[in-house]
Amino acid sequence: MFSAIFGSVEQGIIYAIMALGVYLTFRVLDFPDLTVDGSFVTGAGTAATMIVLGYHPALATLVAILAGFIAGCITGLLHTKGKINPLLSGILMMIALYSINLRIMGLTVENSIGRPNIPLLNSETLFSQFYSWWGSLGIDEAINNFLKSIGIEFVPSTWGTIVIVAILVLAIKLIVDWFLKTEVGLAIRATGDNKKMIRSFSANTDTLVIIGLGISNGLVALSGALIAQYAKFADIGMGIGMIVIGLASVIIGEAIFGTKTIVRTTLAVIAGAIIYRIVLALALRVELLDTGDMKLITAVIVICALILPQYFDKRREKSRKAKRHAERAISNVNVIKREGNDLA
Repeated sequence: MFSAIFGSVEQGIIYAIMALGVYLTFRVLDFPDLTVDGSFVTGAGTAATMIVLGYHPALATLVAILAGFIAGCITGLLHTKGKINPLLSGILMMIALYSINLRIMGLTVENSIGRPNIPLLNSETLFSQFYSWWGSLGIDEAINNFLKSIGIEFVPSTWGTIVIVAILVLAIKLIVDWFLKTEVGLAIRATGDNKKMIRSFSANTDTLVIIGLGISNGLVALSGALIAQYAKFADIGMGIGMIVIGLASVIIGEAIFGTKTIVRTTLAVIAGAIIYRIVLALALRVELLDTGDMKLITAVIVICALILPQYFDKRREKSRKAKRHAERAISNVNVIKREGNDLA
């Protein structure tokens, strides 16, 4: 149980980067961007291709971010300059990226037009390079000995993964928080709230939408690149359903932790991604379910995340109304008593 939850937390933190990208489009820009399913694979495929071709994993990851950013910008151009419906522009880009991703991964094989997957089992990644330094510190052995002493038998092979991804996600969260408070970030937020209003201040909403979509898909591609290096492979189908996972993370986080401030909301999105992976891992441990039921489990989690907050809000509102009604009744009784005393 402990090892399953630990692995879910590791994956959840990496997927949180993708969830932050989804949050920027769906919540900040109010743009239903389905490019995510394609740009996630673009990040994974670009990073894996460059690593196999001998490039440094850090450079491969940066190029993956750039590829995702370009994909998001093209979606923005289709919508703003091509006047295509935002939902349809995302779908068109997602479809186009399927072939583009095959071409990118096909660069690892001579005379090959496309390749559906790339293994990284014998390749150096960001994680493997970090492990070589982390292992020399002896921290893993100390933590695992402590856990075994308190009765936890199944311990992870290394704590390095969760440390490096937690630091990276925290840094990205702080950058996103800072960016959304800058002049451009505030303009993007205003564009999502009211385009007509921000246009009245001479802001170029088309450019803001393009920038927002580019940053969002850059984060999604970064998540894909890290997942490919974490799982040691990139596959053309690994992006299927990413938009649903991202939305589930956003909805769960917002429902549990609230959205009063930007800092709190981005933290809620990260926590939502981790909670989603943990719930998914626990659900798969039920004997009646297997890995083929993951999409069904995801749908149920999203449905619950959408319905339960509304149910509890109605309960709280009904409770507040009942309390106000009781207070008014008591107040009326007191007034009647005072009037009766005055007459006496």
